[in-house]
Amino acid sequence: MEYYGKRSLHSYFDKERRSIQSPPRLSLNSHLKLSENHEVDHHLYSPSRSSNASAATMYSLMPPPSPDSPWTLSPLQTPSPSLLYHCIASLHRHEGTIYSIAVAKGIVFTGSESSRIRAWRQPDCIERGYLQASCGDVRSILVYGNMLFTSHKDHKVRIWNVTVTDNFRGKKITTLPKSTYYSFLKFSRSSRNNNNNNQHKDCISCMAYYHAEGLLYTGSWDKTVKAWRISDNRCVDSFLAHEDNVNSIVVNQEDGCVFTCSSDGSIKIWRRVYGQNSHTLTMTLKFQPSPINALALSSNTSNATCFLYSGSSDGFINFWEKEKSSGRFNHGGFLQGHRFSVLCLVAIEKLIFSGSEDTTIRVWRREEGSCFHECLAVLDAHRGPVKCLAATLEIDKVVMGFLVYSASLDQTFKVWRIKVLPDHEEKVVNIISSSEENIDQLSEINRMKITTEYELNPVLSPSWVEKKLQGSHHFH
Repeated sequence: MEYYGKRSLHSYFDKERRSIQSPPRLSLNSHLKLSENHEVDHHLYSPSRSSNASAATMYSLMPPPSPDSPWTLSPLQTPSPSLLYHCIASLHRHEGTIYSIAVAKGIVFTGSESSRIRAWRQPDCIERGYLQASCGDVRSILVYGNMLFTSHKDHKVRIWNVTVTDNFRGKKITTLPKSTYYSFLKFSRSSRNNNNNNQHKDCISCMAYYHAEGLLYTGSWDKTVKAWRISDNRCVDSFLAHEDNVNSIVVNQEDGCVFTCSSDGSIKIWRRVYGQNSHTLTMTLKFQPSPINALALSSNTSNATCFLYSGSSDGFINFWEKEKSSGRFNHGGFLQGHRFSVLCLVAIEKLIFSGSEDTTIRVWRREEGSCFHECLAVLDAHRGPVKCLAATLEIDKVVMGFLVYSASLDQTFKVWRIKVLPDHEEKVVNIISSSEENIDQLSEINRMKITTEYELNPVLSPSWVEKKLQGSHHFH
């Protein structure tokens, strides 16, 4: 078993070049046979479980494939063959790299090197319009209700009011901080108050919004985190959070805890001091020294579970589980499969989507009531590092579905439709025999396509490979 996260890029590309000369392809049958006797690439370190003996039964319950269907059945080698996916749209814009994606109310927002924030219709991504800012390099986008937050190259945040009806409309409400003059005036009135120094000194890389209190948190490469009260657009707290760039920030909407991660290799948990605006550090999580690029929080109030995921530059996804009695986060293991840096994470329901520098998107599922995770699929249509992801839930009478949006440094924007079948074959039998209302859905599954060839290596853009080998490509 090779630990791809610890291999050098040169050694990987040497192997890549050798494989390109005679690309290995396996039929579905031979690949399944091979996986019975060998470890697979979807390796993870996590508490073990008994093998799922129902895999063969699940396959027998699946309707016969149709060569005309766009669907791919995945996985080919994990115990639970229960996921269908296909790419339903692929767009190429000539406005540079897309850095950020946000989804709300049937609209997908994208931010890029351009000063235009574009709005697309779900799920087909027909363009609805755009918002024109005075500054580009939109590194972070956040949407809540009718409010859209965007961060820009001038180290400021713009707040927009967006309306989605028959026509898309958007209007800028304000800019945080409002102006240099306003900040100077505030500072001169109370020079002892550090909170008045409310201008970030470097790129605002991430944002999070605490709904209950109306607080916007911004994290920056200047190593600080700032809290903005949206009711009066004031910076109410500013603190040095890390020893290096702050790369991601999330808020637990249940208790207001703020999670930050950094290139210094640590995750920190912050809590607002009761009755005050200031924040205090409550816990530091550090399992490996590698820079941490992304965070995702998965919580379920019904069973009081809460998992924190972090994606790092060594290719690992570490996860922590919140202890119900003490509220502490205990390290539960790590997911291994990506060859290079994990650049973005999204957690929704029991699924985790991870985008990587290795050009792939992996879909992981956490088993109910345990810490066991498995990789359900590897989406590999991009030709460059996957920089950002967003996902929304679709539920119908038969299967749970997701729409996943991905943007890559290859300057493409893709939309994926994913359907997750029930965990156990009994549920599939019940679905098939339940009623005639499900005929249309079953017909759709019947049209799925099982991939008969499996390419073992990702397709990398030659220009990106050259830059990576020269050590001149950065993913900030």
